[in-house]
Amino acid sequence: MSASLARGMLNKMGGSCCPHHAPSTNPFKLAKLHGNNKSTDYAFEMVCSTLRFGKGVTLEIGYDVRNLGAKKTLLVTDKNVQNTIAFKNAEQALKNVNIDYDVFDDVLIEPSEKSMQKAIAFAKSKPFDSFIAVGGGSVIDTTKAAALYASNPEADFLDFVGPPFGKSLQPKNPMLPLIAVPTTAGTGSETTATAIMDLPEHKCKTGIRLRCIKPYLAIVDPLNVMSMPRNVAIYSGFDVLCHALESYTALPFDQRSPRPARPEVRPVYQGSNPISDVWSREALRIIGQYFRRSIFDPTDEEARTEMLKASSFAGIGFGNAGVHLCHGLSYPISSQAKKCVAHDYPQEKHLIPHGLSVMTTAVADFEFTTVACPDRHLVAAQTLGADIPNNADNEYISRTLCDQLRGFMKDFGVPNGLKEMGFEYSDIDHLTEAASHSVPNIVISPKSTDREIISKLYEKSLTVY
Repeated sequence: MSASLARGMLNKMGGSCCPHHAPSTNPFKLAKLHGNNKSTDYAFEMVCSTLRFGKGVTLEIGYDVRNLGAKKTLLVTDKNVQNTIAFKNAEQALKNVNIDYDVFDDVLIEPSEKSMQKAIAFAKSKPFDSFIAVGGGSVIDTTKAAALYASNPEADFLDFVGPPFGKSLQPKNPMLPLIAVPTTAGTGSETTATAIMDLPEHKCKTGIRLRCIKPYLAIVDPLNVMSMPRNVAIYSGFDVLCHALESYTALPFDQRSPRPARPEVRPVYQGSNPISDVWSREALRIIGQYFRRSIFDPTDEEARTEMLKASSFAGIGFGNAGVHLCHGLSYPISSQAKKCVAHDYPQEKHLIPHGLSVMTTAVADFEFTTVACPDRHLVAAQTLGADIPNNADNEYISRTLCDQLRGFMKDFGVPNGLKEMGFEYSDIDHLTEAASHSVPNIVISPKSTDREIISKLYEKSLTVY
């Protein structure tokens, strides 16, 4: 596929973002307006949570909550995390300074609209004035939603959900403070202003993306990821890898349109920029050096600590730049799961972990996007550890980077593409239909439409290595 097709597809994904990490205005309109250089943005912002990193910092949370002047705190987790040192230390920290708190432990892994509404209802049931999330991305995202709607109790659920399913309204009241304690080295949700959920009736996922939902404080404690099960470590690591790659290869901020009329309507996810690039590249460097070590030897404390850093660093990167095809195409895969394909995850429902769904199309996606910005793909491959010359041609760059991605998947023995996850060729239309909710079906060449490109990427992902 040509460079113009690749650039055109990235342009249409909400200005360098996947649909659920896109600006708060309608991505269809952005796609139609793009190309007028006079209307593109000229500035970028750096938005992220305050981050505290160190072994044992979970035990400091009580002081942070006390300093907020909180009188009633809601501690949110899931039933698996509730048995870990992370939750026990968070609870002990609150007890140490006599903080009054309740626990909500009914978070669903890969949360749905209904599971989030259950947490929201609990958050509204008492006068909670602060929130603590202890868990992976599912817990942190659920807590963001609970805190947001508890702070705005009159709002309907779809008021703050992004297009095309929700209204993407700005909340009237600021969100009450949230402290996030990640227990996986993956989502980076502790630093971002996004919460993702499944909408089963649409066979796709959607999200809330508002600056106000970023956590007040991220407590990033390496002790909390040492007991991560093998597959959780693999799939959360895949999420880190794709966050870093997608945000580094996203459309640059000064090519995104329309230019915001006011600073407050500048999108959270702005496109690649000099600040996000620093965090994304550092995350890639860490992944290249430590990812395999962290999986092959789970007792390797240095490797697991570094991967936790990479998770937060990539979160800061994509939290300001956005992501694109891997994430955009992953949501229908997770939502339309036909069987559970992951050990170390709950088996009571069909579940494809987010990181696996993101990684499954990555080879096809970056093979497609290389021609749009080969220099960025070259740097990404080099940063991951490839010995590749600076004057390499596009085909060599693409092959090298994609072989690196295949190598991770093959070395870790993950499902080899959509077929091993229960999908058939006949499912491609359903996946494409769900993905195209967010990518406008506009002809970008006389013989190729966005739907056809998306369909081809899914087809190439039936088998990956």
